[in-house]
Amino acid sequence: MKAKLRFIAAITSSVAMVAGISSCSNASQENTSSKSTPIAVEVGYPSSNQNSNFEVSGKVEAKQVANISTKLMGYITKIHAKVGDHVVQGQLLASIESQDIQAKKAQTQAMVAEADAAFSNAQKDYERFQQLYNQQSASTKELENMKLQYTSAKSRLEAAKQMRNEASSMLTYTQLRAPFAGTVTQKLADQGSMASPGMPILTVEQEGVFQIKAILPESSIGNIKQGNPVMVFIKSINKTFKAKIDELSTSSLYSGGQYDILVNVPSSEKSNLFSGQYANVTIEGKPSAISQKANLILIPESSIVRKDQLTGVYTISTNGTALLRWIRLGKSYGSNIEVLSGVAANEKIIVQSNGKLYNGAPVTIK
Repeated sequence: MKAKLRFIAAITSSVAMVAGISSCSNASQENTSSKSTPIAVEVGYPSSNQNSNFEVSGKVEAKQVANISTKLMGYITKIHAKVGDHVVQGQLLASIESQDIQAKKAQTQAMVAEADAAFSNAQKDYERFQQLYNQQSASTKELENMKLQYTSAKSRLEAAKQMRNEASSMLTYTQLRAPFAGTVTQKLADQGSMASPGMPILTVEQEGVFQIKAILPESSIGNIKQGNPVMVFIKSINKTFKAKIDELSTSSLYSGGQYDILVNVPSSEKSNLFSGQYANVTIEGKPSAISQKANLILIPESSIVRKDQLTGVYTISTNGTALLRWIRLGKSYGSNIEVLSGVAANEKIIVQSNGKLYNGAPVTIK
């Protein structure tokens, strides 16, 4: 009996000790949590469709781009420029085999010489018979025959000259030259390859004159006009500048419901720009897809938290801690995304933080 009492006393003592340790541990954790340094955050409110600006994506491209090709079929004997070379207007870029054209030109030269001799002889005969006719030593029929021979010889000479011009013109397509000053950006064929009519061999882009080509959806084209001011952001070089819409296509017949716009880049903003850089173009206007939705709520896409298949945003609780709110998303509008449920338009959301957020993390607003 005494042994049993001693065993129960030992168990009771052990439980009390464990409870004391657990209590101390919880107190320590609470004390540590209360002393955690608050995370500095930036907050904002979901925007509504009152903002009249919207964003489209585009690319930087040269104002003029030329694909250098030939009208002839022949082997490429030499390419005189490589990718990255700066070329001036009229500079020789590529040579095409030209022996057959050279031979044809030589033939036409001979034909011109023969026709010229025949014309000279016919002209002398016609002038001689004209004098004889004036002296009444030749008949009208003889004079008419000489005039016919003279006219025929003149026509043959003109035809031979035009054939020579054609051969000379074809010969120019064996020496491909730069149509304007620029940079060679692509080499699409090599020396020894067979060139065919219309096949690009080199691509030349104009230097220093850029434009941005972007596309608009059907829902936006009705509210955009040529000359609209825009704000351009080049993310790769962190460059922002103002510009205007220079060209606006009003047809999407061959572009799958997309409408092209061209934005001229001011000459003062061309530094560090290269063809192919992606650009975000913010246009002043209200796309009808947004204006038709009276209760649209938009939040920055950068503020969204993604975990597995769930999406959410951090809000701030009444006791000043981060609170993860799960939300349901809709369509994207540029850098913003539509919220279908989970957050109201008057609720503060955390858009940026100086540390890693988690549920219950103490935060302080910058």
